[in-house]
Amino acid sequence: MIFIIKPSLFTTVNLYYKTIEIMTLYQKTLEDFQKGYLGFATLAIIGQSCLGGAAAMYILQKGTSFFQMFQLALVVIACSFVNGAILSQQKPKLVFNLIWTSVFISCFAIILNQFILS
Repeated sequence: MIFIIKPSLFTTVNLYYKTIEIMTLYQKTLEDFQKGYLGFATLAIIGQSCLGGAAAMYILQKGTSFFQMFQLALVVIACSFVNGAILSQQKPKLVFNLIWTSVFISCFAIILNQFILS
């Protein structure tokens, strides 16, 4: 079978397909998390606490102004919510979503303070 590829200056992106692909990845990851909840929760506590600590370090390197303290409060609250949800045995889906929220907040704080506010 021979395929003929026509070069084109413009390509179309089907965003609906990408949305389905991302949601499928989310569902598969959530299912794996639910199956091994005890192990993943343990790793999540360690991982997000370390990432939150790194974010706090980068935030405090820039000083102690109101903006830095606000960022620090967001990171600490996000990490505390994850730890509290795991320790109070909340539903795995809630814990999973809180973990990702904490990771995004911590990574955003690191990127903001290391690269943008240099």
